[in-house]
Amino acid sequence: MSVAYPLLKSLHIALVSASLSLFASRGLAVLWGARWPMQRVVRRASVLIDSALLAAGGGLWWMLQLDLTQHAWLLTKLILLVVYVLLGTWALKRAPTPAAKALCLALALATVGHMVGVALTKHPAGFLAGWLT
Repeated sequence: MSVAYPLLKSLHIALVSASLSLFASRGLAVLWGARWPMQRVVRRASVLIDSALLAAGGGLWWMLQLDLTQHAWLLTKLILLVVYVLLGTWALKRAPTPAAKALCLALALATVGHMVGVALTKHPAGFLAGWLT
C-alpha cells in the first residue's frame, strides 16, 4: 500500500470530524434561532470541508480499488450519504417548523452515526452487525 494511503485516511477522518462538528453546531444554532449558521461564510466553509471530504473519500475508494458490487458496505455508505445530505438540508433550511427541523437534525445525525458504524465494521448493518451474526 502506498505511503499516501494512511495520510489520506487520516485526512478523511479529520474532515469527517470537522464536517460533523460544523453541521451539528449549525443545526443546534438554527434550532435556537441564531443567524450565523446561514451566513455565506459559514455555508461556504461547510461546502469546502464537505468537498474536500468527498475528494478524500473518492481517493481512498480509488486507492483501494473497491467495487460496489463486491462491497455492500460501501454502497450502503453512499446511499446513506445521500439520505444524510437530504435530511441535513431539511434540518438547516427546508423544514417548515422548529419541530420538523429538530427531527431532521436528529435523523441526520443518526444516519451519519450509522455511516460511521458501516465504515468501521465494513458491514452494511454497521454496529448492529454483531447482533445479526
